[in-house]
Amino acid sequence: MTDTQIDLAGPTASAKFAVEVRGLTRRFGANTVLDNLNLEIRPGEFTVLLGRSGSGKSTLLRTLAGLDPAPPGVLGVPAVRAVVFQEPRLLPWKRVWQNVTLGLRVPDARRRAEEALGEVELGHRLQAWPLTLSGGEAQRVALARALVRAPQLLLLDEPFAALDALTRMRMQLLVAALWQAHRPAVLLVTHDVDEALILGDRVLVLEHGRIGLDTAITLPRPRRHGTPAFGTMRTVLLEALGVSEVEQV
Repeated sequence: MTDTQIDLAGPTASAKFAVEVRGLTRRFGANTVLDNLNLEIRPGEFTVLLGRSGSGKSTLLRTLAGLDPAPPGVLGVPAVRAVVFQEPRLLPWKRVWQNVTLGLRVPDARRRAEEALGEVELGHRLQAWPLTLSGGEAQRVALARALVRAPQLLLLDEPFAALDALTRMRMQLLVAALWQAHRPAVLLVTHDVDEALILGDRVLVLEHGRIGLDTAITLPRPRRHGTPAFGTMRTVLLEALGVSEVEQV
């Protein structure tokens, strides 16, 4: 099993929700990171999680992924989950298609890898070595590695943070298209308010270990900067994060 594949037996969410969290508390020493947190995510919903550094965003994502433990009865998640982290985490001694199929135990693994790489526009790099890939290409391989498992829940932990601005915009468009094609429930952790508005059906702001703001994003897709509605929602989210008008300029 790789960091990008999470497929664990355990409590599952109800048919109504892909994710159900009831009273989740996580402490590290005297520091309470998540404080009796409650959360529901519907199947097919694209949810974005914002918050200041240290607010517990990645802790929540790791708990949903099964990488950090949760007390019995607190967490309901799908059996098939996949995670894409900020770093692609590719094995340099395996070719691209082999990285995509890491831990995938099915007879047609290579065919699935070819299809997934085609979806992320890397079908021509099937036999490439990871060290020959650009940063954007490597992250697309990580995304293909997650999608090849047909997850019911896709967890994205700041997957575009290390990319340049243009590559980041292209990756946002790609993720939006892949989500619309496959419709997993998605939880994206990011610091980027504009990214949240471009991608999310719903944006959560984590504050003091709880959900401080939970708002639907009803802007029509595809979304663009500069529209009055986009600017209004952007201001709402920045204010929820404690950013003043002077700091926004």
